[in-house]
Amino acid sequence: MFELKPLSKEGVPSALEKAERYRLLNEPAEAVSICHDVLRTEPDNQEALVTLLLALTDRFQKGYSIGLTEAKDVLPRLKREYDRAYYAGVICERRAKAHLQQGGLGFMAYEWLREAMEHYERAEKIRPPGNDDAILRWNTCARFIQGNPTVAPRKDEPPTLGLE
Repeated sequence: MFELKPLSKEGVPSALEKAERYRLLNEPAEAVSICHDVLRTEPDNQEALVTLLLALTDRFQKGYSIGLTEAKDVLPRLKREYDRAYYAGVICERRAKAHLQQGGLGFMAYEWLREAMEHYERAEKIRPPGNDDAILRWNTCARFIQGNPTVAPRKDEPPTLGLE
């Protein structure tokens, strides 16, 4: 219906600043839109891809489930293996916390957090020197699990008694 107007290459840095500002204002839909505009102009812009992924995961708190698929679709476009591992962890961690905030079951949040921790462990092994972000995120997940008794592994189903 409408033909979207392209950004100029010179306008990309300013657009990315605006996207970050909208994220900070808790307006992820606006940030997502801006990132899509930037990526139409510069399809491999890594900053735009990361901001897009983070804005999509910001939407988890608002109850959007569509962002999960789109966020996962961004991962292969990240050039560095470290970034792919680290941001896969971010997706899982944010999904777990949003799930709990929306009244979801603790064991499901636990499973998402454990998956996040596995991604962070992979990222830790290949992190650039001096970058401890994956360690910080892993520790946050561990503390979150330890501080929330409802966030625990799935309990085994009780054995059924074979009464005949």
